[in-house]
Amino acid sequence: MTPISRSSVGARSIATLVCGALATGALAAAGVATLEPGAASASSHREAPLISGTPQYDNTDVYAFVSPDKPDTTTIVANWIPFEEPAGGPNFFTFAEDAQYDIHIDNNGDAQGELLYRYTFKTHTKNKKTFLYNTGAVESLDDPDLNITQTYDIDLLRLKNQHLVSKTKVADDVPVAPSNVGKASMPDYATLRSQAVHELAGGSTTFAGQADDPFFLDLRVFDLLYGGNLSEVGNDTLKGYNVNSIALQVPTDMITESADQPIVGIWSTTQRKNAKGQFTQVSRLGSPLVNEVVNPLKDKDKFNADSPWNDAQFLKNVTNPELPKLIEAIYKIKAPAEPRNDLVDVFLKGVEGLNQPPHVTPAEELRLNTSIKPAAEPKRLGVLDGDNAGFPNGRRLTDDVLDASLQVVEGELVGSKNDLGDAVDKNDKDFEKAFPYVALPTEGSRGPLAKGTTGGNDVRNQLGDALQPAGTSGGSEDTTLIAASAGAGAAGILLIGGGLMWWRRMRGRAY
Repeated sequence: MTPISRSSVGARSIATLVCGALATGALAAAGVATLEPGAASASSHREAPLISGTPQYDNTDVYAFVSPDKPDTTTIVANWIPFEEPAGGPNFFTFAEDAQYDIHIDNNGDAQGELLYRYTFKTHTKNKKTFLYNTGAVESLDDPDLNITQTYDIDLLRLKNQHLVSKTKVADDVPVAPSNVGKASMPDYATLRSQAVHELAGGSTTFAGQADDPFFLDLRVFDLLYGGNLSEVGNDTLKGYNVNSIALQVPTDMITESADQPIVGIWSTTQRKNAKGQFTQVSRLGSPLVNEVVNPLKDKDKFNADSPWNDAQFLKNVTNPELPKLIEAIYKIKAPAEPRNDLVDVFLKGVEGLNQPPHVTPAEELRLNTSIKPAAEPKRLGVLDGDNAGFPNGRRLTDDVLDASLQVVEGELVGSKNDLGDAVDKNDKDFEKAFPYVALPTEGSRGPLAKGTTGGNDVRNQLGDALQPAGTSGGSEDTTLIAASAGAGAAGILLIGGGLMWWRRMRGRAY
């Protein structure tokens, strides 16, 4: 879990109406460099046909903010696997082994990442002869009763014009926090979470594991914009669901170009190994809620197979968005005049004088000015409410990106003042005060322990006795049994349906 190796490599190589948020952050404008796509995406909660069928690889959200308790550091949180049902066993939720989970950092505004943190995972099974994820109360990450465990490595790739310059091993075999099976299985999950937080050399900190889904919004908007009846808004659709989180906290001076240029652009991607053994990018996410409603169906998978520096091809989806027209048709709220250059200027370049880097290439990235100090009392609407430390200057866990984005989409910046929103103003769970900040995941058993059960040991002994091989007296390795977990949507080699041939045509990245 310390730097191991460094190698130099030769050059090769995006409510009242919830959806409004999406039109805010999507696609790049003209002037983007023309490079061949390497099969990418921009995803969220089931936003495109192909990725919705492979949740292990599906980015849900990205957050980036100056750490409130360590203001000389920047924290990035990237989430995967939407709508994890806490009781969804016996195969609980693992990161895919045939994937590369990447965090990209553009520190000069050219729409290309100069730094890439790559997380890769391995699954370990102690006993494959049982279906159980665990056989008793799990008290630590190395507890013999936890049968299915994962570890991960981190590599730092330095790039120039998408050519690999160097690759550094940042950490190896770091343990992952498991899925929160329930109160009998994991009576002190907070301890397991704390054990999964690891300090890295150079002042960085990392975490990977399950967390409560921090996004809060009313997704019932897809029922024909609430069926034209706003009396039912205010339901947090994601309440009670979990995600798999990767969190990384790094000294800010490690990721910025210089003290004079403190603005960074951040997005996450997933690359998956295809039938040829090559990694192709299948998911990408920067700004929230982009691909759900900004892009029409014909562009969703295509957008999921491209990169920020190629986003100009989708520009019309931003300058002439569909959502305001739908809102006008149903709720008679007049749509702002097109083309929507206000959306391009704010969400694709960054706010001038706040988080717009010099000589910026417009692109779908989450842009953060790391020199803005954390707010003592964060305001949920961020910049719209005078809090420059919040969205769209990065994204904090508490930012109400739906309401803020919707108000801008409906013309807040071009004279159409409004107070639109989905009536969901905060997450159902409180966030943590220290890294990794995300709330603890909802447990699989949400009620009291089973009648007659006082703790983990009696459950452990009962299962241990029941699962001993015939003729043994205990004490063998086979008595510590805990079941195999394939995870939600197990990793496969082929992508589904007609997408297979399309993916084969995509050229793998040089890195």
